Amino acid sequence: MRDCRSFYIDGKWVSPIKENDYPIENPSTEENVGLVSLGSVEDVDLAVKAARTAFCKFGFSTSEERISLLEKLLEVYKSHYEEMAEAISIEMGAPIDFAMEDQADCGRGHIAATLKALKKYEFHSEKSNATIVKEPIGVCGFITPWNWPINQIACKVAPALATGCTMVLKPSEIAPLSAQLFSKIVHQAGIPAGVYNMVHGDGPGVGTAISNHDDIDMVSFTGSTRAGIAVSTAAAKNIKRVTLELGGKSPNIIFDDADLETAVISGVMACMENVGQSCNAPTRMLVPADRYQEAMEYARKAADSIDVSKSHEHGKHIGPLVSRVHFDKVQRLIQTGIDEGARVVAGGAGKPDGLAKGYFVKPTIFGDVNNQMTIAREEIFGPVLVLIPFETEEEAINVANDTAYGLAAYVQTYDEKRIDRVTRRLRAGMVRVNGAPHVYTSPFGGYKQSGNGREWGEFGLEDFLETKAISRPLSNG
Repeated sequence: MRDCRSFYIDGKWVSPIKENDYPIENPSTEENVGLVSLGSVEDVDLAVKAARTAFCKFGFSTSEERISLLEKLLEVYKSHYEEMAEAISIEMGAPIDFAMEDQADCGRGHIAATLKALKKYEFHSEKSNATIVKEPIGVCGFITPWNWPINQIACKVAPALATGCTMVLKPSEIAPLSAQLFSKIVHQAGIPAGVYNMVHGDGPGVGTAISNHDDIDMVSFTGSTRAGIAVSTAAAKNIKRVTLELGGKSPNIIFDDADLETAVISGVMACMENVGQSCNAPTRMLVPADRYQEAMEYARKAADSIDVSKSHEHGKHIGPLVSRVHFDKVQRLIQTGIDEGARVVAGGAGKPDGLAKGYFVKPTIFGDVNNQMTIAREEIFGPVLVLIPFETEEEAINVANDTAYGLAAYVQTYDEKRIDRVTRRLRAGMVRVNGAPHVYTSPFGGYKQSGNGREWGEFGLEDFLETKAISRPLSNG
């Protein structure tokens, strides 16, 4: 049993002011594997006080000092890499090989990308008679999710450190093991006391306390659009800066010049990665109407080829959803799709054969879908893909944009002029063409109800900085 009931405040491990134990569950086995304590407003107050005190000094640290700290943080993180992958696999069900190759690598990748950006970033510049200074915004509150746990912790903590901010982190109470380990890494790396603080808790408790705290200057939140609205509302009373990375319902447009079989199969696999628990997953596949039946057959074969198994087992399979609550939500939406007339091409309701224990879901493909159906509009956050036909390029663009979200979009075509036309018209913060990767130095974030602000690399530094103009008298000469 893992004990995560301590918080990290002011450079020390401390007990919560009030005991409020919450079980940590392995979603592959439904077994309790540890305990976390849900913090209170009083715990947040202590953490914010430590961060505010530390900012008085750390806010005036030099770039060279912060580079040295990030270099040490990266070194220590690498030394705990396998331990981090194991923690993520246990807490949220990522298969161990996927946790090693992708999930845990996010921590390394974001620290390294931030370090590279910091070494080149200009915090001072001259414009006419003014010196333009980029200064740290102050004390930051971070609220992070369970689906890519160390990804969202690292892509907030690293740029905050790089810019001279101090912080209070509330990781997901569902997936606290990776955050507990990361806090140990921070301590081992010698980050000054009070610069980084962590308080476990849930959204209504610690999350709300962070969002509306008068002595926090900025909140960075990743999660659902519904929760993002709540964070923004709570933060509005003292006009603190809020950055949000929220949900998505990303279109994947496959045009007629693409290799249909290859594009459909790769699109299915991209949707099913991380059991569909990714905000930028390509969950709406748009295909030419005259090849719709063919596309559904390719999608069926691809989905049927995906293995589903326990997270501790090696291999390329997908694991469980993160919790019973989330499993029930995904099952309800699958049934809603059936009730609204969509055709189950692969998968469907219920668990895969042989996996009665654990929150496992069948990789599911829906056909006969139009863009007004619930399964085409709501973020399911599970291994569920819908196929929608289109007749023309114009229709494809209109359907792709007909969503409240605007996080990511995907385009499959080899027509360079079409690539230029379509990518410019898609209302999304990230567009990936022909399977191109989205690397750590590219900005991550979206339009519309997918949030505001950008994370990753040099773009991730900007949200943590204020701009000050120091003007001097103009010379008479």
